[in-house]
Amino acid sequence: MEEHVSHPGVVVGIGEQDLEIEILSASSCGSCGIKSACGMSEMKEKRITVPRPQDNEFIVGQPVSIIMSAKQGNKAALLAYFIPTLIIIVLTVVLSNLIKEWLAALVGIGALAVYYVILYFFRDKLRDKFKYEVK
Repeated sequence: MEEHVSHPGVVVGIGEQDLEIEILSASSCGSCGIKSACGMSEMKEKRITVPRPQDNEFIVGQPVSIIMSAKQGNKAALLAYFIPTLIIIVLTVVLSNLIKEWLAALVGIGALAVYYVILYFFRDKLRDKFKYEVK
């Protein structure tokens, strides 16, 4: 059986083809009992658009769960965190032997910007690969 990642959310918008769901994204220490004393916790409200299941009726304010397979979550983390980190480190290290270090760092940051622009242009194809389910 495939593992899933689930987030509780609330329906904030209903379209003909999709739902807009607001989820509370918390850092790993967001559920800690002493987070108020620490000040390190981070919680953000995020809105995501998911395909609307046609077999269910939804109302604004309805609590729902957003589910994604763990495999897809790992792919998303790879695209969003691992590859960009690898790009900036490899370019900076390799180019620092060829050009000035500040220029190598600048090229690494520029390459990172290009990478995210490419992801932006392929967002529709990526959206098709990363599917959420609403329960």
